[in-house]
Amino acid sequence: MDKKYFKYALWLAVFTVAYNIIEGVVSVWLGAGDETLALLGFGVDSFIEVVSGIGILQMILRIQNNPDKPRGRFEITALRITGWGFYVLAVGLFVGAALNIYQGHKPETTFWGFVISAISIIVMLWLYKSKVKYGKKLNSEAIIADGRCTLVCIYMSVILLISSIVYEFTGFGWIDALGAIGLAWFSYSEGKEAMEKAKGKECCCCGHDNC
Repeated sequence: MDKKYFKYALWLAVFTVAYNIIEGVVSVWLGAGDETLALLGFGVDSFIEVVSGIGILQMILRIQNNPDKPRGRFEITALRITGWGFYVLAVGLFVGAALNIYQGHKPETTFWGFVISAISIIVMLWLYKSKVKYGKKLNSEAIIADGRCTLVCIYMSVILLISSIVYEFTGFGWIDALGAIGLAWFSYSEGKEAMEKAKGKECCCCGHDNC
């Protein structure tokens, strides 16, 4: 296994964790200030991704040191925490969206949702391509699958981007809530896949059992 390529893959995993921490703090802070549920939920999702990212980082270290060793207990625990975190987020976003629609609540602005989602799409596209590239060079299905997991983050960023743009140009109050519901659906999907992976089943979100 090429140590240089493995070093790149490890650096990408560390960057993913660090980026999600920064993105989470900024998104939650601005989302709460602007009263936009979609951006707030996006920020909370980033924090959950940090837990998942730490699990992936531990997995990559395990592959480097013991490529044939079964999945570690820490990784399984991280996946379960991640899964439940996504489930709770999905419920919270759905309930919050329903209340916002019922009360006719409108965010003050979705400008920052536009900015953050645009940056996130660029960064996540780069991460996706880089992880798949080095995963192939290392012949690691685990790293490749982790890269594909990043596509879900891109989809969520696109939802936030669209809802933010539509609101800024139309002032249609429900669009923020509808964007939050879209994020809730992806959060539920990610939670389900994390749980399946923890149980040892094939999972498209963050990897495969034969990784």
